[in-house]
Amino acid sequence: MELIVLLNALVTRLLFVLHSVIGVWRVTAAKKESKYWLLALLNLLLCLETGLTLKFKQGRGYKWFSPAIFLYLICTVPSLWLLEIHHGTQYCGNTSGAVQVNVSNQDFNQSRDSTHGSEGIIQTAKVFVNQLSTICETVWTLALHQTFLLLLVVGRWLLPIGVEITRDQLSQLLLMFVGTAADILEFASETLDIPNVRSNYTLVNAILAVWTWSMLQFPLDLAVQHIGCKPTTSTRRIPSLLLCRYSAELWNIGVSLFIQDGPFFIVRSILMGHFGIFNQMLVFFTAKNILVVTLQLYRLAVITLDFRATILQKSRKGEVSCCPCEPYEAHTHAAADQDNEMKEFVAFPQKKETQAPSKDQ
Repeated sequence: MELIVLLNALVTRLLFVLHSVIGVWRVTAAKKESKYWLLALLNLLLCLETGLTLKFKQGRGYKWFSPAIFLYLICTVPSLWLLEIHHGTQYCGNTSGAVQVNVSNQDFNQSRDSTHGSEGIIQTAKVFVNQLSTICETVWTLALHQTFLLLLVVGRWLLPIGVEITRDQLSQLLLMFVGTAADILEFASETLDIPNVRSNYTLVNAILAVWTWSMLQFPLDLAVQHIGCKPTTSTRRIPSLLLCRYSAELWNIGVSLFIQDGPFFIVRSILMGHFGIFNQMLVFFTAKNILVVTLQLYRLAVITLDFRATILQKSRKGEVSCCPCEPYEAHTHAAADQDNEMKEFVAFPQKKETQAPSKDQ
């Protein structure tokens, strides 16, 4: 096992555990009950997954699915649910929303003067933690939301990739996750900050349920990987042919319609139509969801028509036999053509040099 792979696998999962424990700590501080520390036991699942991955996969990832990301969601989402439900019980005196931690130098000097060495470091850490506890609860909740989504993207970047996914595909996936994370954060913060929504317990739970549902796309890598097809009888059917050729595109469309933009549009439409809640940002992002859903449906229609035209063209020539997974073949042919062109380009000056002496003679 490579050392860099081992370090990436362990450091990434350690960051996941640390962030999850911080979330449990904030829940315990907000609820003022020690029993919520039991939520930290969920991290044992992540530790178990780490051991199994190191043993059977040498620290590398799996095909189409990331168990580490999925278990990180399981460890962190319950804490954020409890914090959002408990939201607003603490008064925030800082109306501008800025985070101010009033840690005076006198407190640190007193802690350093009273003890020395390791005890002094522990005492200083206690003072710092006590000062962090005075930060407004709503600020803590928003900060955990933000760092949660950032860690999902950074963690997926740091986790060792498997053999089935290339670095080019990983970069595409990470760019998609950045935009997805921004939309999810905006949905949660913008809708839950509405006073009429916050006072309705059912609405809060419904919004959190949709938010949790939208997070399930992060452990999956299907957005950049095509499904390989074998020449079997089942792959001769039209739906199987379509899925083989456009698996990644269809997954992206399905995620947008059924996991992200579609549910977000339904929730915002209910807020405006049924509850009569209107504001500038809510209307803007509802229009944005309508536009995205319309474009995805248009993309689906274009893919279907293009596929139908291809099938008809091949059926006239008698070439429809099985699903050859055309995206990979097209990519292979394109790469081969580029290699041939490069070889010709490199060989061209050499031919001129070999011909030059004959002209002089």
